[in-house]
Amino acid sequence: MTPFANHDVENPLFSEAEFVAGFHAIGEERYHHKHPFHLLMHDGRLTRGQLQAWALNRYYYQSRIPIKDAAILARSEDPAFRRAWRKRIVDHDGDGTKPGGIEKWLRLVEATGLSRDLALRSAGILPATRYAVQAYVEFVSTCSHLEAVASSLTELFSKRLITLRLDRLRQHYPWLCGGLDYFTGRLTQATEDCEFALSWVVKHAPTRREQDLAHAALRAKCDILWA
Repeated sequence: MTPFANHDVENPLFSEAEFVAGFHAIGEERYHHKHPFHLLMHDGRLTRGQLQAWALNRYYYQSRIPIKDAAILARSEDPAFRRAWRKRIVDHDGDGTKPGGIEKWLRLVEATGLSRDLALRSAGILPATRYAVQAYVEFVSTCSHLEAVASSLTELFSKRLITLRLDRLRQHYPWLCGGLDYFTGRLTQATEDCEFALSWVVKHAPTRREQDLAHAALRAKCDILWA
């Protein structure tokens, strides 16, 4: 007798195209490109102090990305997955010969007029920032491996936002131009990362329940970014 594990009359399995389209719909609705703070940034209406606060709080998130990715990598027993995923850690930590994303973000902090020591000590970050970032690391450490990988799919939307952000930061805040290397690097890194992650998620979500969990994980990540 053939099992009908994927048979759900009310909630049938999405086709691959429908499943992927669901991620893009979530991004259009919930990604932080619509956050009021970012809209003000792109319109050139932020003060230096507001940009400093943004860079400082965002650094805390950046500093935890390799920890988050190490947690995801450690949960996989597939060498091919681990080889692909460890690239993310190197991208942010650097490889000892060139700066990674964390160092590049520290240079952005310095470009705003703050010291890197302030960022390294996590001094002055908002409690909500600390809570949201720690919640994300906890999420990828305790949810299913599928959900953890799916939560990274905000990278599907980041290239468009980064392209816009680079243009507007250069236009409205030229004094930051020496600290924007993080964004130029992510234009290619994020594209490569999300291509692998999306392919992996599609392959490892064979049931509607797993597809729904993957979509929910991306929604949760978007909510964290709004914090």
